[in-house]
Amino acid sequence: MTQDPSEGRVARRQRRNREALITAARVIMSEKGVDGATMLEIAEAADVGAGTVYNYFKSKDDLAIAVLEEMMHDLALRIEAVTNTFEDPAQVYAFGIRKVLEAATQDVRWKQLLNRSEVIADATFRRMGPYAIRDMQKATAAGRFHVRDAALVWKLATHAIVGVSLAITTGQLPEAAIDETVVSLLCMTGIGDTTAREIATRPSPTLAPEPGKPAA
Repeated sequence: MTQDPSEGRVARRQRRNREALITAARVIMSEKGVDGATMLEIAEAADVGAGTVYNYFKSKDDLAIAVLEEMMHDLALRIEAVTNTFEDPAQVYAFGIRKVLEAATQDVRWKQLLNRSEVIADATFRRMGPYAIRDMQKATAAGRFHVRDAALVWKLATHAIVGVSLAITTGQLPEAAIDETVVSLLCMTGIGDTTAREIATRPSPTLAPEPGKPAA
């Protein structure tokens, strides 16, 4: 990473410590979950003092949210690497929705934070919004979607994604509800049910593994 010449020594050390804590927490929480990880082992893995963690994060949940935001950004990049080959811009948005739903319902780090629905929805809107909003705008320009306010549609979609994911992980909905959710969220873009179902059921290519994790 290129250093900012205006950044002082203390600021650089603080940035490195914060990045090290997020990296360590990301690995440990992927193995043990948010609940099973401890701040002490995260501090040790990051090679910082146990008390130093709290200079950057007020609680383990706050650290977990920072981890999740990094995961969201990485997921958006991995989705983009696959969808760059898609010819239909509507399919790009549909694929992204599906992959976010799958991550939220299958990854232990997401699942254990879904009860903080407002925080997770806000993080999803901010971290993945630039990609989702752009995809909707491209599909609208191509005549595939009919969206007047892509940011509003994505704001509504993020809350729906978190709500459905929480319902799936708590057993209130079956995992198969993901398919119907993708269709419903596609319909919010102004396309009909028949078209939405056709797009949602197209073959779904495999994403590259999360950075630092082996392929499944």
